Amino acid sequence: MTDKFTLDGKVAIVTGAGRGIGAGIALAMATAGADVVIAARSADQLGHVASQIEVLGRRAAVVSLNLFKDDPAVLVDTAITEFGAIDVVVNNVGGAMPKPFLETSVQELSDAFAFNVGTAHALNLAAVPKMLENPNGGSIINITSSITAHPGRGFIAYGTVKAALAHYTRMAAQDLSPRIRVNAIAPGTTATPALEYVASNDEIRSEIESRTPMRRLGTPDDIASAAVFLAADASSYMTGKTLEVDGGLVAASFVAPIPDL
Repeated sequence: MTDKFTLDGKVAIVTGAGRGIGAGIALAMATAGADVVIAARSADQLGHVASQIEVLGRRAAVVSLNLFKDDPAVLVDTAITEFGAIDVVVNNVGGAMPKPFLETSVQELSDAFAFNVGTAHALNLAAVPKMLENPNGGSIINITSSITAHPGRGFIAYGTVKAALAHYTRMAAQDLSPRIRVNAIAPGTTATPALEYVASNDEIRSEIESRTPMRRLGTPDDIASAAVFLAADASSYMTGKTLEVDGGLVAASFVAPIPDL
C-alpha cells in the first residue's frame, strides 16, 4: 500500500515555488521521489528551494518567470529537456488583495481572473499534450482557497476567481478523463510569508485560530501532504474534486477590515 504514496520516477512542475505553499509542495514532491521544475519570479528564492531539493537526492530545474506575462511553455520545454516527461502539474500562482466592493474595478476583476485562472489554463494547455504521451497520463492540481466555500467580506475579486478555478477544475476533469486527473486543494488561512502580517499579529492570529476548529493556522506542509496524495497513485480514483485543507472551517476564518457602506 505505501508504494501508492510515492512519486518515484515522476516529474512535477510547481509554479509559485519560491516560498510558502509552492515551496512546500515542491519539497514534498521531491521527498516523495519526484524531480521538480520549480517556477517563480524570484531567482534567489528558487535557488534556495532547488538546493534543498538536491539535498533530498532529487533534481531541480529552475525557471524564473512571471506567468502573468511570460509564456508557460518554457516550463514544459524545460521539463522535457531536463527530465524527459511531465507527470504532475501544480498550479499555485494566484492571489488578489482585499478591497471594498466599490473600489474593485472591472479591470481589477479581469486581471485577477487572468492571474488565477488564465495562468493555470495556459500552463495546462502547454503541458497536457506531453502528459498524454505518458502510459499512465498524469495529474493536475490547482490551488484554490477555502473562500470558495466560505465567503469573506472584502474578497470580491479573490473569492470570485478562486471559485472560478474550482469549477474549472471540475470542468477540466471531465474533458481530460480518463487519462489525466484534475483535482484541487482549498487551503484555509495558512502561515506563509504572504500572510506574515497575520501570523505576527497576536490579535488577528488568535481571532483566526478561534474561528478554526483545529485552533491553529495551516502550514505549507499541511497543503503539501495533500498535493503529494493527489499526485500519487493513492488518489487514482479521484478527479474533479477539491480537498479542503482548512482546519475544519464552517465559516470564513478571516474577514478583511472593510467598513460598512
